[in-house]
Amino acid sequence: MKQVTLANGCFWCTEAVFQRVKGISGVKSGFSGGKIKNPPYREVVEGRTGHAEALQFTYDPKQVSYEEILHIFFATHNPTTLNRQGNDIGTQYRSAIFYQDEEQEETANRVIEELNKKVFEDKIVTEVTSYTNFYEAEFQHQNFYNNYTQQPYCQIIINPKLKKLRESFAYLLDE
Repeated sequence: MKQVTLANGCFWCTEAVFQRVKGISGVKSGFSGGKIKNPPYREVVEGRTGHAEALQFTYDPKQVSYEEILHIFFATHNPTTLNRQGNDIGTQYRSAIFYQDEEQEETANRVIEELNKKVFEDKIVTEVTSYTNFYEAEFQHQNFYNNYTQQPYCQIIINPKLKKLRESFAYLLDE
């Protein structure tokens, strides 16, 4: 098993996406990339900690590759908007890959280069930086979509991401 830490806007959306991919386990919403230890959600969303809303999980490379994980990551958010995903604005909603080793860093940079040439009109602004920390968010932020599926936010924001996941990555789903 290997570990991944990613940020791509609201962690509720990211969590819902990666919980459905085979070979991925231990999906946790939290914060990464900042300087404050154990930051509370309120301080992070107010942009006072340097952290991004992030997701951390482990994966089995025999079932899903790191490259496939990155393709899901890039397909389910807009990596060309700096510090913004939809109505969520600020560095706490930045797109970031917190690589754990040299292989993850090289793969991330290669995938970005390929997607910049073939997929996105605007340049990808995803931060690729060395992993330093991850702090789990409070209990009420874990497993959010599964606990509140009928909530308007889930219906309007998360469901379209899950639809795209099902359409583009059906062969990787654990549903």
